Amino acid sequence: MLEVVARKPTTAQPRATVTPELQHEIEQFLYLEAALLDERRFREWLELVAEDVSYVLCTNTLAQVRDRRRGLQPPTTYIFNETKYQLERRIARLETGLAWSEEPATRTRHCVTNVRILCVEGDELELACNYMVHRASKARDHHTFVGTRCDRLRRVSGEAGWEIVSRDLELDEFTLVSANVSILL
Repeated sequence: MLEVVARKPTTAQPRATVTPELQHEIEQFLYLEAALLDERRFREWLELVAEDVSYVLCTNTLAQVRDRRRGLQPPTTYIFNETKYQLERRIARLETGLAWSEEPATRTRHCVTNVRILCVEGDELELACNYMVHRASKARDHHTFVGTRCDRLRRVSGEAGWEIVSRDLELDEFTLVSANVSILL
């Protein structure tokens, strides 16, 4: 059994001094990424992803207060734990027109907020943010995914200036009520 150790976004104070210019640059990168996904420009989005990426969506846990006091947590499970190759395969499948959950094509709106740069180490940085992705497909298939995530970005040469090294997402909902998660969060 594969155990996923996901980094949980934190409310701790950032360990780095962040200039307004860096904050703006990172937010613009995240907005570009969201726009590429909403416009279904998946191949361009994939160019923002590092070769060694870790892309994980974990379930939220329902630990009772008495267990949390004792440091006990239910086991973390994941909805997906993907590499760049797996992300590329998912995109290739979407491009075939044969993905039943994407016929007709899903419309999405990605919103990113509360972006906090937690630490800067050389050419990499870690950030925490909240996200909301609204998914609309077919007449009655609408769902909103809300959660928190921790990203690690690496500075690279190129137009975007950054690439996604890791993304650890956690949904706020405890039970996934959507029939599938065929979209990229």
